[in-house]
Parts: sequence; C-alpha cells; structure tokens
Amino acid sequence: MRFAPRATVHLLTFAAWLSGCASTPPAVPLGPVSLAQEETRVIAQDLASMELRYSGELTSPQTATLEKADYELVSNGQVLEKGTAALGVTLVPGSPTAFSFMASTPSVKSPEDLQALSDKGGSLLVAVRGTLTVRSGESERTLPFAASRQVRVPRLPRVKVLAMEGARYSDEQVDLVMRLGVENPNPFPVRLDGLTWTLGIQGRRLGEGTLGKQDIVDAAATGVYPVEVAVTRETWGPEVRGLIAKGTLPYQVAGELTGPLVRVPYSLSGDVKLNVSR
Repeated sequence: MRFAPRATVHLLTFAAWLSGCASTPPAVPLGPVSLAQEETRVIAQDLASMELRYSGELTSPQTATLEKADYELVSNGQVLEKGTAALGVTLVPGSPTAFSFMASTPSVKSPEDLQALSDKGGSLLVAVRGTLTVRSGESERTLPFAASRQVRVPRLPRVKVLAMEGARYSDEQVDLVMRLGVENPNPFPVRLDGLTWTLGIQGRRLGEGTLGKQDIVDAAATGVYPVEVAVTRETWGPEVRGLIAKGTLPYQVAGELTGPLVRVPYSLSGDVKLNVSR
C-alpha cells in the first residue's frame, strides 16, 4: 500500500481552508426603511383630467435602491387609476433621499359626469397610495405610502350677456351690438369648440352664427364675443317704424357652448334701449 507524502496532505488541507475563506459571506438582510415628508400636489388639471405628483423621503440603514412604486389614485374612496412607476433611486445609508413620481387620471368620463360634478361644486379629496419596493442585493422590502389633498372640482363655463347696445340711425334702421361673455371659473384654461347663437327681437329671429371656434378662455377669465345684427325694413318688415319708435326693444339670445365634454345650452333675454347715432 502506498501513502501520499505528508507535505502533499498539508497542501491539500491548506487549499481547502483557503477555499472556505474565499466563499461569499451570507447577504445581510435589509434593515427597516423609514418614509417621511409625504406630499401629493396637483401639477396640471383641465375639465376632464388631472396630473398629480407624489413625493417623499426614504431613509435606509444601508445602501439600497428604491426600485418602483405600485400606486392607486383614489377620489372619495373610488379607485380612478392604477399604475407602476419605475424609479431606480439610490439610497445612501442613513441619509434621507428625496424621490417623486407623476400619475395622471381622468376626473370625468362624460358630459353628464362633468355636469353633475360642476353642479355639486366644492372640492374633492384625492389620494395617491400604494407600496414602495426597496432592494439591497437579494434582500427586498415593501412599505406602504399614502398622501392626499383637496382638489377644487372642475366647473363648467357660463355664457352671459356682457353688454347690449342699440344705435338708431333712422326711423327704419337700428344696429344692435351684443357682447356675449364666456366666463371660465376654473384655475386652468378651457378650450372651446364653438359658441352658437340665435338673436331675436320680440320673438322674430334676426341672425344666427357660431363664434369662438377652437378658442381658449384663460384661467379665471372671460372670453368676449361680439354679435351684430341690423333691424331694418329688410330684416323686420314694414312694421319696423312702429317697433323702433318704442325706443326700447326686447331681445332674446339662445344657443349652445361646446368643447371637450362641454355641452352648455343657454337662453338669455332682456331689453335694449335705443340711442340716437350722431
């Protein structure tokens, strides 16, 4: 029987010891991660949708990565939208690290929804909530988050008669100039498709048309749209002298304001006093 030399046995034992020392140490579990400074802000809004930004600060006891946020947008207890935001934010041990992500959702889906919300008025409680995923090596943690804020509800624009003037040029001619106003009560611009109008005097139609096609009314502003018609023998008839002689004419204007999800019918009336044109 042959035996390995003593030196060879020692070398094999040493090699095995080195191999054990070179093996990868077990991963250190990721310690508790704390979340602070949570906030939700409205970044953009229109009549049909809103865009929110959720932000916060994470503090990790060791180097880690905030990988993603799985979120829900909730309004008055109803889930409006779900999504996942990829973040990839490196967390420095013991140092609060700021992060944020954007989320958008439709606030209404039909003209009827918008009308109901506008009639209700006030504000909505909107929240962004969900879970954050943090990873360090093979160790992973998830922690819940939630932040809410009050958001003013969108309101439909209103049509008003801003001014109505009548200039009498003769016993058979009066020129009427009406200024229709589209009042936007929202803190954001509103886009219009058009404002139709039909103007009549004592129930007799004198003119019609469409104004403000593809126009934009600024936030908290009023768009002004002039309407001009003439009361003459040609437009009214042979009784125009008796009409003009009254000095005051009753008018009616009606139509519809339209835009994305906007359907606002209107009907307005009043009296216009005739002035003598010089």
